Amino acid sequence: MKTLEINSLSDLDEVADEILSSLGERSVVLFRGEMGAGKTTLISRIAARMGVEDSVTSPTFALVNQYEGRGGRRIYHFDFYRIDRIEEVYDLGYEEYFYSGDLCLVEWPEKIEALVPDDAMTVRITAGDGERRAFEID
Repeated sequence: MKTLEINSLSDLDEVADEILSSLGERSVVLFRGEMGAGKTTLISRIAARMGVEDSVTSPTFALVNQYEGRGGRRIYHFDFYRIDRIEEVYDLGYEEYFYSGDLCLVEWPEKIEALVPDDAMTVRITAGDGERRAFEID
């Protein structure tokens, strides 16, 4: 496990780079943190580092947004905060995403714990005062 601490959100690119360089063969990244910790903000920086030019927003109601990075690389951004039943995730066809080899960035994985691939990377975000954040990358 690696821990990074930042004092300013302007330092998020180095956290994004660390996550991308630590992925190895994994393609599912779970983002854990309280509401407002900065999960979507970090995901937007990861997407930008991968060449995504679209605006990255949380797919709270759609459950998943798709982006295209450099070289046509597909990136899927999930937000499971509002799901009420695990069947909603089955209906979404989560397996096609999670086991596609495309990068899947997942907010609120606590809601779908039983469906998370064993080799998923976990990023825990802890908010401090102001823009201070700690990131545990596992």
